[in-house]
Amino acid sequence: MTNLHAFPAVPAFGHLPTPDGVDVVGIDLPVGRLTAYRVVPSGESKGVVLVVPGYTGSKEDWRTFMPLLRDAGWTAVAISRRGQADSAAPTSLADHSLDEEAADVVRVARLLDDGAPVHLIGHSLGGVVVRAAAIQDPSAFRDVVQFCSGPYGWPYRKVTELTILHDTDGNLRQLFDSTNPLWAGRPDAELPDDARMVRERFDATSPHSVVAGAHILEDHTDSSAELRATGLPVLVTHGEWDGAWPIPWQRQMATDTGAEYVVIPESYHGPQVENPQGTVEVFDRFLSKH
Repeated sequence: MTNLHAFPAVPAFGHLPTPDGVDVVGIDLPVGRLTAYRVVPSGESKGVVLVVPGYTGSKEDWRTFMPLLRDAGWTAVAISRRGQADSAAPTSLADHSLDEEAADVVRVARLLDDGAPVHLIGHSLGGVVVRAAAIQDPSAFRDVVQFCSGPYGWPYRKVTELTILHDTDGNLRQLFDSTNPLWAGRPDAELPDDARMVRERFDATSPHSVVAGAHILEDHTDSSAELRATGLPVLVTHGEWDGAWPIPWQRQMATDTGAEYVVIPESYHGPQVENPQGTVEVFDRFLSKH
């Protein structure tokens, strides 16, 4: 039985329509209100899944995937992390540290199912965050999915983004234009839906979130041993052509954490969009075991 907390409804972010059956809710934490997508299956739920997005992402990265989790029988919540899009954004860079981000994930997990442990999925930088959350409080989780994520970062990985933000005093529109030259300066009506949503998100996201995330992604600390020591079941999975972390590193992370390891075919760094059916099948098989 799943006793999902009664979170308040909040407005959707951006211009894209919210799929039928996907609720947009607010989750109130000490940092402020995080926004989230929530889905609940029509029949009995297999359990509760918490999804944490990546570096410059948000819950909107999971907009079209949430119905698949629901249809597979899962109650699921995908958050926008602090500082992302329309979630609360603290004004200090220190408030976007890995420890603070991980603490948010633990707090959300504790609210979802009357304090019972939940399944945990983290994409890219979100995978780093959920690993830290699981190490902080293993009792909050049933298992951990490291999705298109890696064991550690490397120096100067985000030097381009950090240089642009430094030179423009944290102007994320300049960062969008620099990294998306095809769409730079063009009106909304000329942008494809996905590009327009990304620009809307850059405009709303806190520069502190991006700067702090970049530094986390440059950190060479490997906490695989600490995650393994939690005793939680772990899945490491990524797209067949994922280029965000070297694939041998991700495979080694699976070995070091004692994890299952699955490659999702015909996908890059966003298999939930590029091969959604293959992705939900991988998640469902793993989560159903625990």
